[in-house]
Order: sequence, then C-alpha cells, then structure tokens
Amino acid sequence: MKRSLFLNSIGVFGAATLALAIGANHAMAASANGSPAPAATAGKPAPKDPVVATVNGYKIHLSDLAKAAQSLPPQLQQAPPQELYPVLLNRLVDERALLVKARQSGAAKKPSVAKSMHEAADRALESAYLRAEVKPELSDAAVKAYYEKHYVGKKQAEEVKARQILVKTKTEAEKIIGQLDKGAKFSELAIKDSIDPGAKNGGELGWFTKDEMVKPFADAAFALKPGTYTKEPVQSQFGWHIIKSQGKREKPAPTFADVKDKIRQTLTDQAITKALQSARTGLKIALFNPDGSPAKAPDAASPAAAPSKN
Repeated sequence: MKRSLFLNSIGVFGAATLALAIGANHAMAASANGSPAPAATAGKPAPKDPVVATVNGYKIHLSDLAKAAQSLPPQLQQAPPQELYPVLLNRLVDERALLVKARQSGAAKKPSVAKSMHEAADRALESAYLRAEVKPELSDAAVKAYYEKHYVGKKQAEEVKARQILVKTKTEAEKIIGQLDKGAKFSELAIKDSIDPGAKNGGELGWFTKDEMVKPFADAAFALKPGTYTKEPVQSQFGWHIIKSQGKREKPAPTFADVKDKIRQTLTDQAITKALQSARTGLKIALFNPDGSPAKAPDAASPAAAPSKN
C-alpha cells in the first residue's frame, strides 16, 4: 500500500538524481539491497550499463531508469538514490508487465486503441523530427553570436535610481514636500511616513527603467534631475508619491551568463517557427470554417497590422 502511494506521488517519473546512479553503477544497486558491491570478475570490467531487471526476457537497464526519470519533481530529486532506485525500478517493471498483458489480451486490435497507438506514434515522430530541425540552431556558437549581435555595443535603455515616499492622500504628500523644502531628510521622512514596503530602507527603489514603473510615476521620475525631488505630489493607482532622483545612467549591458538562457529560448522559438513554416512548403493545405464552408485564405500581399503602443 505504501509503495503504491509513493509511486502515485511520483506521477511521470524521471531521475536527474538517477544520472548519478549510472556513474555509481553496481554500487548503487548494491546499496539498495544493503550489501556492498561485489568485486568485478577477474579480468572482466563491470558493465557500464547493467541489467537491473527482466520481465519475460525483456531487459531493463540502469540507463532506462535515468532515461525514464526526466520529469521527476524537484522535491523528489533531492531524495537519496538508494531510496529512488527500488521505487523507479518497480515502476518500470510494473509498466512492462502491463504492456505484456495488454499485448496478450489483443487490445491493440480494437479500432479505438489502434487509432490511439497510431496517433501516439505520429506525435513521437513529429517531436523527433522537430528536435532534429531545432537542435542545430541552438549550438553554443549560435547563442554566442546572437549575444554579440544583439547586446554587445548596443545602446541600452536609460535607468533612474530613486527614492519615494508613498502616502494615501494629496494633503499628506503636500505636507511632506513642505518639510523637505525646509531641509528635512528624505530618507527619514520615508521611514516615518511612507506606506510603501520599501519605507524601512528610506524609500530606496534602486535602478529601474521607464517601462518597469507605472506611467505617472515613471514620467515624473525620469523628468527629475539627479538630487532633486518632485515639488508636486504624483498620483498613481497606489496613492500619492513624492519622488527623489538619485541618478541617471544607461542600463549596463547584461553579461553573457545573465542572458544565455533567454537567448537559447529565443533561438528555440525562432527555430520552431522556421521548421513549422518549412513543413507547410510544397503541401496542399485547405482550411474550412466551423460550418464546413471553405475559409478565406489570408492575403499574402496585405501588410500586417502595425502593433499598437500602449
């Protein structure tokens, strides 16, 4: 019963952790049984990918556990390999046993089952083809080249460093501006009066670009000269702001390490789009409306609508 509950908690299993098991080889298998790994037969090195179970003669290898473990939840990846090993091994055995029985039952001859199997095979073939098309576009050299082209030496967005005091009413804000005009310290008033979560840090907001703030706030902050504060309260959906500029600069270009994952995702999206467009080339494709009538093909000569600016 406990085993079944644990198996169900895994769902679709994987094993980043079990990748370690392949390196550990017999040592891990032995640790699962609580006994030391036997020494390799004299003159024969230990197999790199040992058989860990058989079902009606079908061999399950240690690498099968690692291959099947691609989607193990992060919390389970932290479990010791010796605990994951028997759970995942028995899961593979159960699945193979079910497959053997299913084949023996003749279920594959049922039209609905045969259709599902055919569709699953098609999806697997599509995925394999798409991976083969996309993979060459994601080389380390391609990622680096994209970084050099789109980041190195390119002008970056302007940033402002600022503090703020946020209050609920305009009257409160005007009163605080009056205190600032008389020489009160901005950071001290922020700690005392601001309802913003950053008040305890003197209203410090750090560096930000214009599109990272709501428009009224951003417009006012970027209009200030460093060292000055807003002489009139600035209203937004959050309340009334008094803003003090601490500096302006061009945003530093991100390092390669900072954006390489983002670049790889961008290249992946581009490669998939390219592969999908290429797949349609040379094919006769007809589209229909929900009522079965022919759909009007898009006019290739018509320019795309210009994106609107919010």
